[in-house]
Amino acid sequence: LENEQEIDYLESVIISINQAEHTEEFNEIISELEKGGYLKSHNRNAKVKQTRSKPRRFISSDGLEILVGRNNTQNDVLTLKTASRHDLWLHTKDIPGTHVIVRLPKPFASINDMPNATLEEAAALAAYFSKAKQADKVPVDYTFRANVHKPNSAKPGMVIYDNYWTIMTDPTSSKLSR
Repeated sequence: LENEQEIDYLESVIISINQAEHTEEFNEIISELEKGGYLKSHNRNAKVKQTRSKPRRFISSDGLEILVGRNNTQNDVLTLKTASRHDLWLHTKDIPGTHVIVRLPKPFASINDMPNATLEEAAALAAYFSKAKQADKVPVDYTFRANVHKPNSAKPGMVIYDNYWTIMTDPTSSKLSR
């Protein structure tokens, strides 16, 4: 089990590297790997003040904000610090990928109140920014942020969750182009 978790973690780092678009993102990944003991630290922070990248931001067809993490460290900040307890959290089921947050304007009484189009768009984003980017059908788990927790001593980006639902999505869907 520990080896599987290590492989999942390193695969998530590879995904972050492949999807990185800016120097800040690469610096965050390097810093994460240094803190984890995977790279030797070179005290880069003393020379250059490190700026933090921001999550990818999308607006659903229903007008709701969707935030997508860019790397494991940002996934932690996005899920555990930025998101409200009543926001919706999504992640590919048993597949390394990014955390996705749908900012909900108010707590919904039930998940049935969630607009279907937004849920489908957010799930497609979770699948697109994952190892399963090229697959036709990808399972994506979703739950309220209140059901997501970080275990003690877990690696960056690693969380556990309960009380969730699963939706099947297509990361190559035309919904993403909108």
